[in-house]
Amino acid sequence: MISTFESNILPKTWKLCRFDEFLKRIERKFILDDTNTYKCVGVRWYGKGAFVREELLGINITRKQQWIVRSGDVLYNKLFAWKGAFSIADSTVDNCIVSDKFPTYRIDTDIADPGFLSYFFLTSQIAEQALALSKGGAAISKLTLNPPQFWDLTIPLPPLEEQRRIVARIEEVAAKIEEARGLRREAMEEVKSILFVTSKHFFTTDNSNSKMAQLQEVTHRITKGESPEWQGFTYQEAGPLFVRSENVLWGNFDLSKRTYIPVEFHQKLNRSQLRSGDVLINLVGASIGRACVFPSNIGEANINQAVAVISPDSEKLNSRYLLHFLLSAVAQEILHSGKVETARPNISLSNLRNLTLPILPLSEQQYIVSYLDNLQSKLDALKHVQAETSAELNALFPSILDKAFKGEL
Repeated sequence: MISTFESNILPKTWKLCRFDEFLKRIERKFILDDTNTYKCVGVRWYGKGAFVREELLGINITRKQQWIVRSGDVLYNKLFAWKGAFSIADSTVDNCIVSDKFPTYRIDTDIADPGFLSYFFLTSQIAEQALALSKGGAAISKLTLNPPQFWDLTIPLPPLEEQRRIVARIEEVAAKIEEARGLRREAMEEVKSILFVTSKHFFTTDNSNSKMAQLQEVTHRITKGESPEWQGFTYQEAGPLFVRSENVLWGNFDLSKRTYIPVEFHQKLNRSQLRSGDVLINLVGASIGRACVFPSNIGEANINQAVAVISPDSEKLNSRYLLHFLLSAVAQEILHSGKVETARPNISLSNLRNLTLPILPLSEQQYIVSYLDNLQSKLDALKHVQAETSAELNALFPSILDKAFKGEL
């Protein structure tokens, strides 16, 4: 018997039970009909549940003998038991089929509560036991937990009523954790809405000091780059930085993924060479409309065909004022309404050049930039707190489960 629990440290009314003490193997063999469609079941890792993996015609399933799953069955994936691929089937997979890689069992509910067992499948202990018991070659990918080894798995079981009490307690704590997550999400959405409404106010409200101008009237250039591969050049490990759409995020320039191009290609593509203060915006695909200001101290850099560079006339247009405008709901709605729906949706340089925006005196532009930057910094700070508290909440549930199966809950 292999277990991560020590029976001598469990409460007196608990005992360490082998799986063969409360589970019974059940086999509902079934021969497929080539003309029928079948829902094939998989089991997610780490106790995350069974699911319909795919629907196939019988003729497209090689092995004609399959097994039927019923709601309430315990099933696991022999090949990924070491990843915690255990589950109790629910109504979504009732009457679906599995191959012989997914043995099925029924629970003796006079001994084990299904909810208690289901929460046990969410713990790391079940995967650790399965790893220790699995048979296979040297490669971990070859490990298999066959039914004879399945019986050697163990679970700490209190009396049935205590199991039900613990399940109710876990569900109560889980509900409170989810409520806390919901409150944090609501707080984040409220702050986002404030930023949305404020930016919309700045870029739509009539102002006697402002005039509307096309973007091409207040910039020195609006252009895009090219692909080096189209012209016989290849990417390399050093040289001028080559900026792609994944580097242009919502208001931030991301250098986590870097690609470089030959100096010769960079010099040839002189129209799209980047300078500090240029504004970049994505033109193609799912990231359309993402924009940022190109930072200083990057050195020589260029862009590909999916990114546009906008160089503001510094006597007329503040770079960050332009950035806030491009990220505002006002501009995003215009840009997305003008995109062309092809295999990869895109917006054209003409869309950008003809885009109109309110032009204020530079001092007022700077005021708006300072105001929105301050609001954005508060949103970023809240996101940071949100990430920290989310990590704490994520760690809380496994801790609760650990206490539950030690009899401390």
